Amino acid sequence: MKQRCFWVTDSKLYEEYHDNEWGNPVFDDETLFEFLLLETFQAGLSWITILNKRENFRKAFDNFDYQKIAQYSDQKYQELLHDEGIIRNRLKIQSAITNAQLFMEIQQEFGSFSNFIWRFVDEKPKINCFHQRNEVPATTEISDAISKTLKKRGFKFVGSTVMYAFMQAVGMVNDHTKNCFKFHDLCK
Repeated sequence: MKQRCFWVTDSKLYEEYHDNEWGNPVFDDETLFEFLLLETFQAGLSWITILNKRENFRKAFDNFDYQKIAQYSDQKYQELLHDEGIIRNRLKIQSAITNAQLFMEIQQEFGSFSNFIWRFVDEKPKINCFHQRNEVPATTEISDAISKTLKKRGFKFVGSTVMYAFMQAVGMVNDHTKNCFKFHDLCK
């Protein structure tokens, strides 16, 4: 049986996410936006809750198409408020629309959101070599800086804890712990 990071439950969905996505570097804006949206909805909830609803979010939010989301009308906003397949939080739904608009502003300024976000880690993943659960931080100076920068630009639900989880999800940091089979060659 494969040994995985401490946070992985016996859910097949969680195992697949851990084994195939978490910690893998993501540089395309479409996937970066998907994780940004999902992480902002996760604030205050468990990640497995979001994973269980991920396909519902994909359907409700037009396959995470930030260009479409940025243009959502009040009617679409109301539809989302009544969609039982997603997290129906007014502020989080509104933030998805606002964040999509601001995401595109960053793309225009930096050429891509990827160019903007990856500069916080000098364009390469930071490999951490944690041995135990209590070593893995909830925030770092880098997640603080990202959070502060995004908030200054008007983004919502992008606190430092959310941004560190985002960094882990998109591989800006690799926090597979030493006992995890994904750790293997990372910290020799």
